[in-house]
Amino acid sequence: QVQLVQSGGGLVQPGGSLRLSCAASGSVFSINAMNWYRQAPGKERELVAGVTNSGRTNYADSVKGRFTISRDNAKNSVYLQMNSLKPEDTAVYYCNAEIRSFAMRDYWGQGTQVTVSS
Repeated sequence: QVQLVQSGGGLVQPGGSLRLSCAASGSVFSINAMNWYRQAPGKERELVAGVTNSGRTNYADSVKGRFTISRDNAKNSVYLQMNSLKPEDTAVYYCNAEIRSFAMRDYWGQGTQVTVSS
């Protein structure tokens, strides 16, 4: 059974930084894209950043220049470094990955709260 387990997050002041981590465990044969999504109260879940298995990245316009996504294929992990955080970044953040176990399917992490407030 495959699981995505997240860590990181919490409360930070505007302008601060946080780092989110997400690791896949279980019967992982291969991982394609790995992504970070977020969902703020009353809003739909949105893609924040993604990275392919070859290292190509993409970002939402709202986080370009402030957030950096990276992955460690040897550890089946993806990270999100968030700098210059703003109150509007407050949301629950979810990692997502397309993983081949006994079949290829999408998996989601448990979610972690990020709150940016003074």
